[in-house]
Amino acid sequence: MLNSRVLVTGATGYIAKHCIIQLLEKGYQVRGTVRSLSREAELRGIFADYLENDAQLEFVVANLTDDAGWDAAVKDCDYVLHTATPVPLEEPKDENELIIPAVEGTQRVLHAALKAGVKRVVLTSSESAIIYGHDKSKKYFDENDWSNTNADISPYPKSKTLAERAAWDFAKENPALELAVINPGMVIGPLLDKRINSSLETVYRIMKGTYPAMPRLGWIFVDVRDVAAAHIAAMTVPEAAGERFFCVTEWAWLLDLAKILEPHFASKGYRISTRQMPDFVMRLIALFDKAVKRFIPSLGERHEFSNQHIKQILKWTPHPLEETVLDTAQSMIDFDLV
Repeated sequence: MLNSRVLVTGATGYIAKHCIIQLLEKGYQVRGTVRSLSREAELRGIFADYLENDAQLEFVVANLTDDAGWDAAVKDCDYVLHTATPVPLEEPKDENELIIPAVEGTQRVLHAALKAGVKRVVLTSSESAIIYGHDKSKKYFDENDWSNTNADISPYPKSKTLAERAAWDFAKENPALELAVINPGMVIGPLLDKRINSSLETVYRIMKGTYPAMPRLGWIFVDVRDVAAAHIAAMTVPEAAGERFFCVTEWAWLLDLAKILEPHFASKGYRISTRQMPDFVMRLIALFDKAVKRFIPSLGERHEFSNQHIKQILKWTPHPLEETVLDTAQSMIDFDLV
């Protein structure tokens, strides 16, 4: 591993930072792409405790929307973890603001990786490429399912689906480059800095006391540490080549999360409701909160899933949901976010 270099795209991202930590702990040389080197000092501060020496980690500038920098980024790399993707806190007015950089950025990374002789690329996709746009009667999902981009789905799942399909098309046309894909659910877990992304909003809003009661919203959750571990396993396990992995742990409603958090944090002054919110109240809130509005179509929806494939092939053992939720909240407190 000391002679193996891994490129992690989008090094400032939540999943990417956890991937970098685990790679460093395993002794890999790591190169991360950033849109600007202005955050290099901040990033080095996050990773300082995991570095054997400064040379073990480097950063280069490369942007999903530009060809410049990608050949240099992948040079001398054995593996690529392509985690970079645009993730909005609000719905964009034009879906192409997400779709174009997601699809074209993935193609840029794959072209550069093939040209450089990279052994394997692990692409960070999403459950969004699996569970959206289906008939309401469909409740069970696994790696064989794809989101329907012809249906009326929001820009983010469409961008993730089209980007992943483009990656598989590229892999089929270029078998010399191995591809594996990780499809995480709603990613939560310990923060490494003060930035709250869209997936962490679930726990953040509960801890902030945003809701007087919990909306009937739920997701298939997964710990960010387990997502990172899945990426590294998919990078090295021979049987992972050509496979996609539904990287999910457990379904939970917001009310379930609140009931995990309340006994631990109410005594510390956090006002966490454990009441159920009627749907009509959530619809009223959505009139004034764009971040809430996009969740209205999901009220009351529950999905069943299988994570047997990832457990069997990658020998993946995820954290219990309760531990993940509590660690997420505690890290928000530690960073003085709630």
